Order: sequence, then C-alpha cells, then structure tokens
Amino acid sequence: MAVKIRLQRGGAKRVPFYHVVVADSRVRRDGTCIEKLGFFDPQTEPVNIQIDAERAKYWLSTGAQPTDTARALLKKAGIIE
Repeated sequence: MAVKIRLQRGGAKRVPFYHVVVADSRVRRDGTCIEKLGFFDPQTEPVNIQIDAERAKYWLSTGAQPTDTARALLKKAGIIE
C-alpha cells in the first residue's frame, strides 16, 4: 500500500479549505483518509497552516511520500527542511 501525505479539499465553491491528510495513493482526492494531520486555510491573511508535527514526522519515518504541495506546506511549518 503506497501511502501519501496530501491535501483534501473542503469549503464552498471559490472558498477553498484544505485538510492535510495521510491517505492511500489509490483513493480519490476527497475520499477516505487514514489520518488527518492538520489544515491549510489560504483565504486568511496571512495564510493559516496548522499541522501536527509529531504525527507528520511519524508518517514520514514510516515511508509516506508527501505530494509537492504538501511538501511545501511541511517546509513552511518547519517540519521538514
């Protein structure tokens, strides 16, 4: 099972809100997830990023691969370099 750290979209039309989740790579974007790590709200100024660092490091150590966008958010949150 290939596990990815990626974004799950929520919110209304033209008002996006994203959850940072751990999910199987074969599951659709807004499908079931294994665990929710935090959220990303691009509508606020400055953008609001809140991620559980301990759980994110655990999933990265077990082999979960972040997507490009999730990797950028993890860098901004100071979880990875």
